[in-house]
Amino acid sequence: MKILSTDMIRIRSARVARFAGMTAAALLLGGVVLQFAGRAFAEDARVIPPPSVDEKASSASTETAVLAGGCFWGVQGVFQHVNGVISATSGYTGGSKNAAHYEMVSTGDTGHAESVRIVFDPHKISYGHLLQIYFSVAHDPTELNYQGPDTGTQYRSVIFPTSQSQADIARAYIEQLNHAKVFDAAVVTKIEPARQFYAAEDYHQDFLTTHPNYPYIVINDLPKIKNLQHLFPGDYRADPVLVTASASAK
Repeated sequence: MKILSTDMIRIRSARVARFAGMTAAALLLGGVVLQFAGRAFAEDARVIPPPSVDEKASSASTETAVLAGGCFWGVQGVFQHVNGVISATSGYTGGSKNAAHYEMVSTGDTGHAESVRIVFDPHKISYGHLLQIYFSVAHDPTELNYQGPDTGTQYRSVIFPTSQSQADIARAYIEQLNHAKVFDAAVVTKIEPARQFYAAEDYHQDFLTTHPNYPYIVINDLPKIKNLQHLFPGDYRADPVLVTASASAK
């Protein structure tokens, strides 16, 4: 078992504790068991229709979306593999700057949600199509304050629009999906405008890519990448756009 660095030790949290018993047993049985566990415990992706309301052509070269749907490791990992995404950064949205720290946010009392800020090229991918991937692959939008093994308001399903247009598109899409009864239960994703995003600690960035054998990632998040590749082959990029790579290029 790989020895964790000082920073990695800080990552121990409720999400890891809940999986301690299950992952310990799985590790004893080997990596093959973990692969099957991933299929059993990860949220199921499903084919959903594209939004009937989407953005109009824009002259802007970049646009920013902020989305939250459970642990940010997996959400970030998904969008780092999407064509047209320039960067995807894990962070905290919905609370104050002073409390935007992992240990505090993990209490569920700060008002933040673990979120991902996505900078994208609107000429290559639209905001509505990002939402289609978000609802289909990145998380289960019928679960409000939990995703998989993680519970608490910090794991809530929420869209933080950065413009009125984004808010309108998100609201229309949720209504569309609910009207069509695409999911077995109602989409409960909330829309919270005018919220500030704060980047998470460095040790959380690119976590899916840098720790592909971490039990939580194997069980919950790598299946999302496979689902992205399977359901959206035209949008899938094999080489993820990483925060560390962007930082080193500056």
